[in-house]
Amino acid sequence: MMKKLFLTILTLATGLTLGLPLQAATLKIATVTPEGSQWMQDMRAGAKEIKERTEGRVQIKFYGGGVMGNDQKVLSRIRIGSLQGGAFTPTALANQYSGLNLYGMPMAFDTIEEADYVRSRMDADLSAGLEEAGYVSFGFAAGGFALLMSNTRISKFEDLKGKKVWVPEGDTISRQAMEALSLTPVTLPLTDVLTGLQTGLIDVVGMSPIGALVLQWHTKIKYMSDLPLLYTLGFMAVDKKAFYKLSDADQAIVREVMGKIYQNFDKSNLADNAGALEAMRNTGIETVPFELSEYQRLRETIKNLNADLAEQGLLEKELFNKMLALIDEYRSNKQAEAGPAN
Repeated sequence: MMKKLFLTILTLATGLTLGLPLQAATLKIATVTPEGSQWMQDMRAGAKEIKERTEGRVQIKFYGGGVMGNDQKVLSRIRIGSLQGGAFTPTALANQYSGLNLYGMPMAFDTIEEADYVRSRMDADLSAGLEEAGYVSFGFAAGGFALLMSNTRISKFEDLKGKKVWVPEGDTISRQAMEALSLTPVTLPLTDVLTGLQTGLIDVVGMSPIGALVLQWHTKIKYMSDLPLLYTLGFMAVDKKAFYKLSDADQAIVREVMGKIYQNFDKSNLADNAGALEAMRNTGIETVPFELSEYQRLRETIKNLNADLAEQGLLEKELFNKMLALIDEYRSNKQAEAGPAN
């Protein structure tokens, strides 16, 4: 009788510890992306697939529309465990890992193709650095180039003098660039920019067309410059400790599903950006050409500033040098393909 009872207890214990999950893991993720957007629909479809493939062991809950606050509030909630991750732009986590500043250096890239060339050779470096800093990511999604947007025409550098230029919260690189150019930077979290435009707290913003459209900033501006100010991208970051509590098999499923979604975002965002640009023009927003000589002068000034920032440690120096070498390599290849100038 005792032997039979012992076997019954042992069977139950084995089933509990080996065969059944003790408790489902829920990853709570915050984003400023509005509810109902395609991004939210795709992410929730991914969460549904993960839940099904892990047989309920992993559930992902999204909080959209900025209901969890700005980036700093989201990061604070991650630290105390009430959230496990968020959707961010690089500046949000650049204090933890300065390598995230690289792609968004002002005027670093001339074209999307140039950025693609660098990213295909450096995205893995940035993902690894982010993970060393305590966050797991699933890839980066391009947002296109941020353009200067305002209620007055901006075609040359002098047009920016005296204007209050928005700088994202935590974006030390852009702030120092503005100060080096004797401009007036105003730091605001992303969630406060629309109000800032409404009240006149800021006059000029830099944002990709798709970002301006989704966040409704286009309703408060009249002009956008064609100056490719800086390259934008986004990513999801999940607290490494929370993620590594999942089994290896479940981690692999989450990486696979979310990785595919971010690959799709990366491809589709550029087309979406072109569509957003056209949509903004259709609302009456005018595109203002930026003078080429002014662009070249600005780029040279900012190039020197970026080198200084790398020396100061605000940019990962080894990766900074790698990125510059890749840009030079790409431009040399393009020049060789074009042949000698006539």
